[in-house]
Amino acid sequence: QVQLVESGGGLVQAGGSLRLSCAASGRSFSTYTMGWFRQAPGKEREFVAGISWGGSRIDYADSVKDQFTISRDNDKNTVYLQMNSLKPEDTAVYYCAAGRYILRSADHRQYDYWGQGTQVTVSS
Repeated sequence: QVQLVESGGGLVQAGGSLRLSCAASGRSFSTYTMGWFRQAPGKEREFVAGISWGGSRIDYADSVKDQFTISRDNDKNTVYLQMNSLKPEDTAVYYCAAGRYILRSADHRQYDYWGQGTQVTVSS
């Protein structure tokens, strides 16, 4: 069992930056692929970024490539999402997710555990 708790969301002006954190419980964190997803009001959940258990494979949605950076610290059981040059369209609830057998990090159905989400609001 893995519990995930996101933090770091908030209100920021366009062009600003935020760093989201996702703290995981359990001793097997380093064996999980981690992903970040987001869901804006009235829209479906969408993939943002994913990182393999050892960090050797990283995937980004085209919409955030070169803007967001995902990283993880297995000693701290934490995954991060550094978000730069934020735009109003980045406004959403951001969720982190964990999965052991992820073939495609963008597929939310392959993740086993989800956090409660953290709100990110970007004002214009």
